[in-house]
Amino acid sequence: MAQINVIGQNGGRQISLDLPEANANVLHEVVTWQLASRRRGTASTKTRAQVSATGKKMYSQKGTGNARHGDRTVPTFVGGGVAFGPKPRNYGYTLPRKVRQLGLAMALSDREQEGMLTAVDGFGLDGKTKSFISWAKDNGMNGTESVLLVTDDAVVRQAARNVPWVTVMAVAGLNAYDILRHDRLVIDAVALEPAQDEQTEEEGAA
Repeated sequence: MAQINVIGQNGGRQISLDLPEANANVLHEVVTWQLASRRRGTASTKTRAQVSATGKKMYSQKGTGNARHGDRTVPTFVGGGVAFGPKPRNYGYTLPRKVRQLGLAMALSDREQEGMLTAVDGFGLDGKTKSFISWAKDNGMNGTESVLLVTDDAVVRQAARNVPWVTVMAVAGLNAYDILRHDRLVIDAVALEPAQDEQTEEEGAA
């Protein structure tokens, strides 16, 4: 059972979460699925039929001493069509919801075990970048590590959006890939507490 300290104006408490131990295979599967879904898949090449060129035969079939050829759209010539080239496609695929949720929980567990998970209830900022940097330094963030800031507080997001070592994200966008590619996770405490409430309800039902 992980005990996460809550800091901030309304902090001074702990959140108890039953986080699974991080598993490299599950995390790899979830991250691969997420990156595949992000691929644009817009690469496109022209086939022989799509190349704009005359359909006239290059030269006579016989008598030239050269190999026989049709028109110039064949893939063997520069400017011709591409054989088996890429076409627009969707690289995304379906991953079970339980696996996605497990991957997110494992990513949180990994940051918690490394001591890089900070839950905040009440930042107390005024929307200025200077105030956020001061707050970050007071809480052990000096700019030498990348920080993923997950909050629905518009004032805090405004204050942190211009800091180069901070990535700002809404709670609804929280995902395993972005957690793992940053050194530290700073998140609204309210985003973790619903999971605690659901866990308590499950234990009561059991």
